[in-house]
Amino acid sequence: MLRDFNLLATTSRGNEENACSELWYLLGEVGDSAATVDKTGVAGLIAAKTAAKTAFNPFEIIGKLRKILHERPYEFRYTLRVIPIEKVVRTDLGVIQRAATELASKIGENETFRVTVEKRFTQLSTKDIVEAAAANIERNVDLNKPDKILLVEVIGGFTGMSVIKPEDILSVMKEKIL
Repeated sequence: MLRDFNLLATTSRGNEENACSELWYLLGEVGDSAATVDKTGVAGLIAAKTAAKTAFNPFEIIGKLRKILHERPYEFRYTLRVIPIEKVVRTDLGVIQRAATELASKIGENETFRVTVEKRFTQLSTKDIVEAAAANIERNVDLNKPDKILLVEVIGGFTGMSVIKPEDILSVMKEKIL
């Protein structure tokens, strides 16, 4: 598994290999033919790292993939969602707390937020992760319609984190219907 990724993608169980190939192809289509895509060991989850030379921002990649989805929806056969990741840290509550504090600067003073945790292969409780992540963030919480989401994606010993808006996640099935 990649230890330094800036995109996570989901697929249906058993289609990880096909989704890896598809995402690698799609990243090439948006100008990043040197990207790395690999299975995570979690069924239905793959990780990708855009090439250092191109220094693509994961949010820009989502926008470019969304454009392909709207122009050529048939290009997305296996990829279900693509999630931007800003920071990858060791899965440790103190490290997660420090990273969350850093990322919180992206949440405006008048904006609300919530912490969303997706965890796989860890004994840490969701409650402990949420408490650690939110401990130093002095913003109002809105669990239903937050302005920003502090996303914490735990995959065993590695945790990917981002501050996103709900629309920053590319959800292929929802957007194909639109």
